[in-house]
Amino acid sequence: MNGFEITQEGIKIADTEKARASLDHLVYEAVFTEDQELKNRRLTLVKEVAKALGAIPASIFGLYKEMAREFLGFTVPAINIRGLTYDFARTVFRVAISRNVGAVIFEIARSEMGYTKQRPLEYASVVTAAAAREGYKGPVFIQGDHFQFNRKAFLAAPEKEKQNIIKLINEALEAEFYQIDIDASTLVILEKDSLREQQHYNSLLTAEMTDYIREHEPEGVTVTIGGEIGEIGGENSTPEELRAFMEEYLAHLKRKPGISKISVQTGTAHGGVVLPDGSVAKVAVDFDTLKTLSEIARKEFGLAGAVQHGASTLPDEMFHLFPEVGCCEIHLATGFQNLIYDHPALPEDFRQKIYSFLKENFKNEWKEGMTEAQFIYKVRKKGFGPFKKEWWDLAPEIKEEIMASLAEKFNFLFEKLKVVDTEKIVNEKVQPKLIKKLL
Repeated sequence: MNGFEITQEGIKIADTEKARASLDHLVYEAVFTEDQELKNRRLTLVKEVAKALGAIPASIFGLYKEMAREFLGFTVPAINIRGLTYDFARTVFRVAISRNVGAVIFEIARSEMGYTKQRPLEYASVVTAAAAREGYKGPVFIQGDHFQFNRKAFLAAPEKEKQNIIKLINEALEAEFYQIDIDASTLVILEKDSLREQQHYNSLLTAEMTDYIREHEPEGVTVTIGGEIGEIGGENSTPEELRAFMEEYLAHLKRKPGISKISVQTGTAHGGVVLPDGSVAKVAVDFDTLKTLSEIARKEFGLAGAVQHGASTLPDEMFHLFPEVGCCEIHLATGFQNLIYDHPALPEDFRQKIYSFLKENFKNEWKEGMTEAQFIYKVRKKGFGPFKKEWWDLAPEIKEEIMASLAEKFNFLFEKLKVVDTEKIVNEKVQPKLIKKLL
């Protein structure tokens, strides 16, 4: 017996502990079902069981609306999970429950969906199941990160690329992603004379996608939408760029509310800057710029603040500064990937098997002058998808050691970002009537 029944009204939980325990098998079976139609049905069942147990996909919009009025003193971590997703997410929720953390987002980018082989329905189902398995009850924030316009594709066929993003938005909404970050910063044209002209396509496409989301979001849910002004890894963003983007964006926007946050560039790069020996160089984050842009975003445009990308590889001593400067959200990905790949518990033969595969299949990305260590560091994120089942099938004792290290990292980050004891305010501000009804 699975501890639940499928009725005409939906999933009915007969035995909570048995229903939670059954998720281990249900998730694994769903993720590794080859027939896509059957897989989708199984993933949907997993998500519905998780929801019946109290893990509810939700929008963080209400909290960010409050943060726009007055900064609440904490920075929300948005965590990209590329591999070992079920175990990884369970670990996050386990630590979150122990520290009363309500403000945490689980996200996956457009590019990550491809190389990790995790479409929105799978990601949402696995994350909500992980929450329910740990006994978490409340809102689960799932985010589409970097729904990014490909510049080359857009310039060649604008409408086609726009439809690609719309198709992805539809897929995400269907999977109950209620946070979506639109990234049209790739379409900024620096050759234009004025900042508003430079930001025109970025603003226009972000506004059009906002309008589309507002037209198609489910009744009772206000999807939290983000925009972006600076290509991460490029020149630092300026107050003038932020104002130019927002003025253009608001001029094009037809349906309100608009975006709740704005991603900016302050000196970081996705994955960090890799040295020849494969280590990550120390980066100087411009916290003064981050503070200034967050203040402008809140005071002038009613946003929750600025968002920091590419932060997981930063030195530990920097993280306490993000809430101090009013940063509303911080995106964390590669640092966790590094911890997993470099963990002493990971079998060396498995690690080298992946590296050999990468050297054979991605050698076109091995640029002249790049050391082997730099190449491996750059492409090893692409080792999660092709070896997904082998990652999941690692011996329990190996995964336990890796997850223990991740738990230690989450404890540290939750403290430094000051999201400990945020459960109460999250439940008060995030769709309280809907959550109360569902729970």
